[in-house]
Amino acid sequence: MLEELEIRDLGPIRHALLTPASGMTAITGETGAGKSMLLSAIKLISGGSADSGRVSADAKAAWAQGVFAVDDDAASAQGASDGNDDGGTSSSGETGTSSISDPVHIARNAGIEPDDGELFLSRTVPVSGRSRAVVNGRSVPRAMLGELAGGLVTIHGQADQLRIAAPTRQREFLDAVAGDERELIDYRRAWDALRAIDDRLERVRNQEASARQQADYLRESIDRINRVDPQAGEDDDLKAKRSRIENAADIAQGVSAALAALDASQVDVDADAEGASELINRAAQSLRAIRADGDFSGLADRLESINTDLSDVVYSLSRELDAPDDMDDLDELNARIHELGELTRRWGPTLADVIAWRDKAVFDLEDLDASPEKVAELERDRERLFREAVAAADRLSDARASAAASLAATVTDELSSLAMDGAALRIRVTKRTGAGKTPTWPLDANGADDIAFLFTPYEGAPELPMGKSASGGELSRLMLALELSAADRHAGSRTPMTFIFDEVDAGVGGKTAVELGRRLARLARTAQVIVVTHLAQVASWADAQFVVTKEPPDADDDAVGVVTTVEQVRGDARVREIARMLSGSESEASLDHARELLSDSRLKG
Repeated sequence: MLEELEIRDLGPIRHALLTPASGMTAITGETGAGKSMLLSAIKLISGGSADSGRVSADAKAAWAQGVFAVDDDAASAQGASDGNDDGGTSSSGETGTSSISDPVHIARNAGIEPDDGELFLSRTVPVSGRSRAVVNGRSVPRAMLGELAGGLVTIHGQADQLRIAAPTRQREFLDAVAGDERELIDYRRAWDALRAIDDRLERVRNQEASARQQADYLRESIDRINRVDPQAGEDDDLKAKRSRIENAADIAQGVSAALAALDASQVDVDADAEGASELINRAAQSLRAIRADGDFSGLADRLESINTDLSDVVYSLSRELDAPDDMDDLDELNARIHELGELTRRWGPTLADVIAWRDKAVFDLEDLDASPEKVAELERDRERLFREAVAAADRLSDARASAAASLAATVTDELSSLAMDGAALRIRVTKRTGAGKTPTWPLDANGADDIAFLFTPYEGAPELPMGKSASGGELSRLMLALELSAADRHAGSRTPMTFIFDEVDAGVGGKTAVELGRRLARLARTAQVIVVTHLAQVASWADAQFVVTKEPPDADDDAVGVVTTVEQVRGDARVREIARMLSGSESEASLDHARELLSDSRLKG
């Protein structure tokens, strides 16, 4: 929801601050007063194109900022429940759907946290140079403003709403109203699996001579490594063992001499000479026998600790003398070390690298294996996945067709109350069948349906694609009817949006204008509505009203030129503005009519 819109130096608006109501807000004023600048500001913070020509005279840059309230807790819960994505059901802001990508999720993916449940979207447009987009104080690409605004605001102006004439937008709108997220997720998974196996089949079928040579090389290399059957670290262990064997005599001589010095009985059981261990033990006993003052006991403890370590050394050395003589295995060791060395030279530098290379080569070989058996196996898998994708597409088509009939009937009923008697909307969901030019026909990334919104503006008129059969005002009212129908179907569960309607009252007057205002107010029960209007019968339904006024240039400062102000009107000021809209004057009769209109413009129930 848009909590605040602030503008500086944009066209004739030097400064304006709007705080729209949470329900319905009307923006009124004389023709040419500058109401379009408010829409321009919203488009700027929505990632629209920047025009330096709209910077106010004598200003260095135009600036606009929108403060949006977001449901931080709901976004966190949604992220925890569905984990990764929305199954491809997100749509753009132009269609006003409830499955738009969550703006909090988008912001957090960019490393931006909401500030007390608010997102600040701002845009600076200098007289020369590039514009700058900022979200919560952090510079972002312009495209990110568009992504965020897509989940926050929807503009329905004559130019903006023509985008729903595109089949893609119509499909997205229908999917959002249908609530077919689960069917879409299931289909997208089946489609991705089908595309993956198609890619693999294509690689296998299109192998050239170099690929077959690579397969032969991998196969021979895997066989050679498997014959040797290396174990990680085996070569280091064998080299250490070979070193011991080659230096066995020196080792035996050195170990024997060391043992003779430490404990002669380990070498010769009849030896009379005392070893180091016995001498240290005798020294410790001598220190403990001293009765005089001094740290002799502590020194004895240290000697005994040394003797314990010395005993461990003696034990380890004595085991060295007991080691078996492996001289006969030296030739086998050298042969094995040489064999392992050949592997590490080609696929090393270590045996662990050799093993890893072999394991990867096994998988690479599967993709390079173009044998008839392999192709046949992949084709069988492909046929199974295709059938699964078709079944998922059928379920999606059924959900769309059901929603299309219901939505079209609801919209047609709404149109009759908006001065469009005889107008009708039909939503055609055509399931593609038969053979096509691609292996995946009749499927594509979005199912197996061709979707078209067909509009009849009046009874007897030909049924034509939406956008080709309606004027700007008719299209605005058709979009309002669509949004009302979508809101009714998702009441209580729909993510609150900000809808902006411009020119929705074109060609409307009298009772129809009252009904138009009533329906905008009804939409404002589930969403925030901002409407730019010249009809008092529409503005009277608003919870808040802002008047855009064009002020003449300051006589003391001709350089400033015309200045546009934006002020909220309340109480008597609002009555006077409604009276002006009704009759162009503030006569007592028009003021009474304005008060009556404001009193009557209230939703019942």
